[in-house]
Amino acid sequence: MTAFNHRFDPTSLREYDIRGIVGETLKPEDAFAIGRCFGSIVSRGQNGEKGGTKVAVGYDGRLSSPELEAQLVAGLRACGLEVLRIGCGPTPMLYFASYALKADGAIMVTGSHNPPNYNGFKMMLGKKPFFGPQIQQIGRMAAEGDVVPAAVGTDRQVDVSEDYITRMMQDWDGGDRALKVVWDPGNGSGAEITKRMVARLPGTHYVINGTIDGTFPAHHPDPTVAKNLEQIIAEVAKNGADLGIAFDGDADRIGVVDNEGHILFGDQLLIVLARDVLKSKPGGTIIADVKASQVLFDEVAKAGGTPLMWKTGHSLIKSKMAETGSPLAGEMSGHIFFADKWYGFDDAPYSAIRLLGIVARMEGKLSEVRAALPQVINTPELRFDCPDTRKFDVVAEVKARLAAEGAKVQDVDGVRVLTEDGWWLLRASNTQAVLVARAEASSEAGLERLKAGIAKQLQASGLAAPDFTGENAGH
Repeated sequence: MTAFNHRFDPTSLREYDIRGIVGETLKPEDAFAIGRCFGSIVSRGQNGEKGGTKVAVGYDGRLSSPELEAQLVAGLRACGLEVLRIGCGPTPMLYFASYALKADGAIMVTGSHNPPNYNGFKMMLGKKPFFGPQIQQIGRMAAEGDVVPAAVGTDRQVDVSEDYITRMMQDWDGGDRALKVVWDPGNGSGAEITKRMVARLPGTHYVINGTIDGTFPAHHPDPTVAKNLEQIIAEVAKNGADLGIAFDGDADRIGVVDNEGHILFGDQLLIVLARDVLKSKPGGTIIADVKASQVLFDEVAKAGGTPLMWKTGHSLIKSKMAETGSPLAGEMSGHIFFADKWYGFDDAPYSAIRLLGIVARMEGKLSEVRAALPQVINTPELRFDCPDTRKFDVVAEVKARLAAEGAKVQDVDGVRVLTEDGWWLLRASNTQAVLVARAEASSEAGLERLKAGIAKQLQASGLAAPDFTGENAGH
């Protein structure tokens, strides 16, 4: 029998997952190799522990996902493992399945919020995210043929969808108040679950784009982009709804609009959720990524919590939650992680149920809560091209210059510079050849000074300043 050997396109091995363009940087043989290598890691066991025997696998609604899932399963079976195939659904349902089925590992075939021609793989080993050096390890194992001897495993279909919905509904705490809610799963893999979930909730629910369609005919499945929320905002207005809830392509990220059609950004949503969680978890550590508003950290402290700023990236946040015992965390990108009653993974349908419970118990409207938050002016997340070979060096150069100037800097992830006007951030993306910048101030004049600070530092490193003409987000 021919020895196993495979080389991945190096651009597909990312920080948090494996992802690429189908037919170009990601092919069916890559899926088989991922199964063969990840399966070998599971089978061998880690840190002296006995090897595992079961891996759960799910896939999203992309047109390429069924073929990639089949090849992935074949690779896992070739390691002698039992593969539990949960079928098409949201990524968090796969995470749930790994707990419910006591799997030793889990892999989701998903392109997340990328365009339709992308796909990828998100992984869990045991109860922990599989990322960073572990993903590079997959690449090395494949190139060296470092896998367990070929064996004959098994696979079976397991439908966990009913258990998943039932378990989420256990944490519904909104009573019988009849809210009006518009839902937009964006034709993503959370669409069917959304329709079944809302059938169990009190109130009136309008589901748009509720058919799984890997071409995403209505709009791109990324609820952090305001343009993708225009349809749900219009539906909220038309139906006089209390709020609207949108999911990304694999339903691990959430977008929210209030009854007035205003977007609640990730950090604003986290404030609403944190205030509620801290009632039962006083003093709890609430984690947010480095892109979040200072208003969030201040409001968490005001509500009796311990705010913690951490690195951007869902795997990094999950690991920090486990380390600190945090009951709740979130990112600007809409990943929300509950660990007070839930499992600590990012789950948009579950986060929606918890948010609706809070809104149902409110005396006023969600728009009133949003409007009462301290008002600041900030830029959207500005992303601009910078070669992978240069992006981290640029951040290091900026950091060194700021240190020489005596600037006040938080360097948990890139550089977040604090001034009398507010703060600005520059960090390297872990997943793309881009730098990310953001700024927040209490006045327009202050924001202009912060933007000038970013431009000055970039020019000192030989880069053009980002385009600041994007509309400033007031929140």
